[in-house]
Amino acid sequence: MRPNFIFILADDLGYADLGCYGGRANCSPVLDRMATEGLRFTDGYANSPVCSPTRFALATGRWQYRLRAGNDEPIASRHRGNALLGLPPEHPTLASLLRDAGYATALVGKWHLGFHPHFGPLKSGYQEFFGLTSGGVDYFTHRDPAGKHDLYDGDSEIEMNGYLTDLITARAVDFVARPRREPFLLSLHYTAPHWPWETRADEAEAQRIPQI
Repeated sequence: MRPNFIFILADDLGYADLGCYGGRANCSPVLDRMATEGLRFTDGYANSPVCSPTRFALATGRWQYRLRAGNDEPIASRHRGNALLGLPPEHPTLASLLRDAGYATALVGKWHLGFHPHFGPLKSGYQEFFGLTSGGVDYFTHRDPAGKHDLYDGDSEIEMNGYLTDLITARAVDFVARPRREPFLLSLHYTAPHWPWETRADEAEAQRIPQI
């Protein structure tokens, strides 16, 4: 029986931001329990300190600077529509290789590897996508730093109410819970704790500020 894969990525999470890595007491009890019951890596290194280049390497398994857009740190919202800055659809990815091997594939959360119409998760091996394409959005308005609304279901922009972390979690749970015969890959890419630093209690503040 082939295994399922759930890859969880937290955006801008520092080494000591979790309790199991020396963070403040009781800040991440669920993740701390997972670390206790599983494996905890203590000597790993990211290939880049910023968003897009790191994601290029994770998606392709290659040194990010082998790809043109891997040199941009990171791909900015002003590059919407740019046909050069993105993950080329023809380039093999972990998702495309597993898809071709019979896996169901989904990305839930942050993409940040190029904008529609030239790039996107559905062009790079994922059969389903729910989330954002830019580097970061407001957790309530789902707008990027330029004020552009950025929440998609597949290639279609959608309007949804709710705290982004909760919306991402709900879609991920839905994907995992579906009955299916084939194994699956779920890439679960949270925006938290990436700015803007908003808790569930900050909705009024998000509505007050027109842009991030």
